Amino acid sequence: MSHSTVPRSRAEAKSKTAREKTPVASGGATGAEGKRPPGKLSLKVRFRRDRLLLLMTLPALLLVLLFNYVPILGNVVAFQDYDPYISENGVVSILNSPWVGLDNFQRIFEDSAFWAAVRNTLVLFFLQLVLYFPIPILLALLINSVVRPRVRAVAQAVLYLPHFFSWVLVIAVFQQMFGGAGMLSQLLRENGYNGLDIMTNPDTFAFLVTAQTVWKDAGWGIIVFLAALASVSPDLYEAAAMDGAGRWRRMWHVTLPALRPVIALLLVLRVGDALTVGFEQILLQRDAVGPGAAEVLDTFVWWNGVRNQDFSYAAAAGLVKGVVSLGLVLAANKVAHLMGEQGVYKK
Repeated sequence: MSHSTVPRSRAEAKSKTAREKTPVASGGATGAEGKRPPGKLSLKVRFRRDRLLLLMTLPALLLVLLFNYVPILGNVVAFQDYDPYISENGVVSILNSPWVGLDNFQRIFEDSAFWAAVRNTLVLFFLQLVLYFPIPILLALLINSVVRPRVRAVAQAVLYLPHFFSWVLVIAVFQQMFGGAGMLSQLLRENGYNGLDIMTNPDTFAFLVTAQTVWKDAGWGIIVFLAALASVSPDLYEAAAMDGAGRWRRMWHVTLPALRPVIALLLVLRVGDALTVGFEQILLQRDAVGPGAAEVLDTFVWWNGVRNQDFSYAAAAGLVKGVVSLGLVLAANKVAHLMGEQGVYKK
């Protein structure tokens, strides 16, 4: 009995091993599916598994397509002499407007007002990149170093609050502080000095806009950095402290490396948004300092397209801005890859 059992068990083991090594096409599986890497599901299986999540995101996807991608088709008017009064139907007006080719782009590159708007936009971008971008990082490090949770919560609430103010309210606050009849000007007059009106000074307008942006949005910008700091393991700080690292050394060797991927990502996005420096904020103050100091690309497009109704010219300027912004994103993302970071997308 035992003599006949051993060979049978060996045969069964060999048969089982052969079955495990041989891919079995079950449920209509094809040979291509048999070569799928382990753990990778087919598109059909993933769709069936995630169908509820896909249905939940479908309305948001439709809104993005409707309001972000369908209007891109309207950029065709940049190559036309678009006349919206041909028909009450905008699509019919586009189809019946005459084509002018690249004439609108030639007008743009020959227009000194366009290049002045480009100069003002780049000046504001570099000022905000140098003076505004590091502030949320510093505030996040400062709040993260606070030990008491209640003090940290109050500090976060105070810093977040200005983000929920409209630009009209923000500019009104600055007007009351730094305007010709503001608190600072009155204080100077009471002490025998001349009044100071920063709100209407074209020479300081770029710094004024940057200060408004810092006050309004710096607190909101620390959210991402605080989330990144929360993911840092406390064991890393304890190990660094045991090795004799002080507070600054721990910040340099533990905290900042943890923030570096987030900093690289936000920097890439900020560079891609370089030509957009605050339409509503600047438009509200444009008349106070004049277009020579306050005209940026967004206000240039609005002024020519909406006020002057030169829609084709404004569309061409907006298209140039979009193409340049796309190139800046790709270039900044390439630099992030060279620095070893992921950036907006992987290689």
